[in-house]
Parts: sequence; structure tokens; C-alpha cells
Amino acid sequence: MKFFIDTADVTEIKLSRELGILDGVTTNPTLVSKTGKPYRQVLADVAKEADGLPVSAEVISVSYEGMLKEARELAKIRDNINIKVPLIEDGLRVVKILSHEGIKTNMTLCFNAIQALLAAKAGATYVSPFIGRLDDIGAEGMDVVEEILTIFEHYDFETEVIVASIRHHMHVKYAALSGAHIATIPYAVLRGLIEHNMTKTGIERFLSDYNKISG
Repeated sequence: MKFFIDTADVTEIKLSRELGILDGVTTNPTLVSKTGKPYRQVLADVAKEADGLPVSAEVISVSYEGMLKEARELAKIRDNINIKVPLIEDGLRVVKILSHEGIKTNMTLCFNAIQALLAAKAGATYVSPFIGRLDDIGAEGMDVVEEILTIFEHYDFETEVIVASIRHHMHVKYAALSGAHIATIPYAVLRGLIEHNMTKTGIERFLSDYNKISG
């Protein structure tokens, strides 16, 4: 399973790349707004720091003409930018055109398997089911992911599933067990995947024992 980081912070991207486990980046307007910098400048900085890894940059418009114009402009910022489009009717139309133009896309705000099927048929490179938000309303987010993967396997779609809205390490575990192609993970959760109390205890014991024999 590929690991993307869900952030607009270039420092978090740099540190994640140094771990040797990073495969891409996703952003959204909320994350970019936290930087306090101009939207497109942040996207340019993020794409540069990603060093060739795919970066999902989201359109702001929700109209067909606006999304298409904005998508083409964002795609010119850097070669590794993919266009993140909401899973709405005009979004499907935009993705269809962008796919014909060779621009990679990520259909976001997906909440059921049929939406994901439509995204795949429109030619989306990625589709992002939001499991955390589904869990928030009492649904089982991972059930939706498993349904999507089953449908995609039946029809041999090339669209990859990005498990999004990840809240904790168990979401990452379940995403991997389901066979999801990608999980996009907040930096704090990504760092937390490394940690285990028994690892820390083991290191402390090894060091203590070493100090006993080394004087």
C-alpha cells in the first residue's frame, strides 16, 4: 500500500520523505489556509518539496467552467500536480475531459461505492472515500472501501482508491488489510505508526544492560 501524507506543510513533507516511506501528497483548501500564504504559492512549494511524487491540488470552483479553467491552470504549476475535483455532476464532466487531456485527477469527497464507480467510469486516476467522516455519522467507512475495491476488481478499473479522512493508526491497518491502493495520512498519525511502547522499553533495557557490562 502506498502512503500519501495529507498536508500543506513543506516541513512535514520533507521529514516524511526522509523516512523513506512517502509515495505522494494530498492537500485541500483547509490545509493550505493554515499556512497563511497564497493558495497557488503553497501548492507550488508543496509540489517542489514532494520532489516528483504526485501531489493532489484541489480546485476551488464548483461550476463546470470554473473547475475546468482552474484545473488546467493548476496543472501547469508543476508536472507532479494532479487535480482534485469534488465528486459532483460537473466534477465528473471535468474529470472526463481532463483524463482525455492527460491530466491526472483525484475525485474527492466520495462517500459510497456507486460514487466511486462513477468516478472510475469518468476516468479518474484516484478516488478518495472519506472513512473518518463516515465513521462520524455512525456508518462503517471501511465497509465502503471494501465495496469499492470489490467493484473495481470485478471490472478491472485502473482508478486507484485513496483511503482518506484517516484519524488513527487502526484506519491505516484496516486500509492495508482491505487491499486499498493508497492511504493518505496526517503527519501526526504517520509518525505515530512508528511508535510502540514495547519498542521503547526494549531499547531502554538493551541500553541498561549494555551500560552494566561496559562500566
